[in-house]
Amino acid sequence: MKKITVFYAICAVALLALAAFGQEELFSNPNVEYTFTLPNEKWKLTVPPSATSPNVEYVYGDRNEGHLEVRKLTVAKGTILSDVIHGDEEQKLQFKPGFVAGKEERFVGRFSGTVYNFEYVASGRNMSGRYYFLKANETTIYVLRFAGRKDSLRAILNQTDSIARTFAVK
Repeated sequence: MKKITVFYAICAVALLALAAFGQEELFSNPNVEYTFTLPNEKWKLTVPPSATSPNVEYVYGDRNEGHLEVRKLTVAKGTILSDVIHGDEEQKLQFKPGFVAGKEERFVGRFSGTVYNFEYVASGRNMSGRYYFLKANETTIYVLRFAGRKDSLRAILNQTDSIARTFAVK
């Protein structure tokens, strides 16, 4: 009897695992030249790309829980990622109330790059940002800008990493 119970328990776990894998969604659109996989159905498209604007935005339930913007940067050949991070990007972020620069991390997925972490305050709440700078080639960098409440963004860190790892150019 115990063997049958264990067998059914294993089958139930396997079915739940398969259902969890089935919740992934591939983002692909003819107006952009990249794809990525969303690991959870809670990610909702809020700004689709168009012929005039290639920008893409998603939210994780609520904008404060998690917000993703995908941007493409064109840089001069030989530009170093840290120059891009500490140049234009960090200068823009310094105007956020309570901005505190965080550490940079090396990142490896389909594209290698750097993750830039920071914190700030919005509407009296502690917020954080996690920007993935992914170098597609010598002149193209894709920036995946994740932002949200500090505790919420920390809770979905595995999902932000997963989205960045699956980011690919068509």
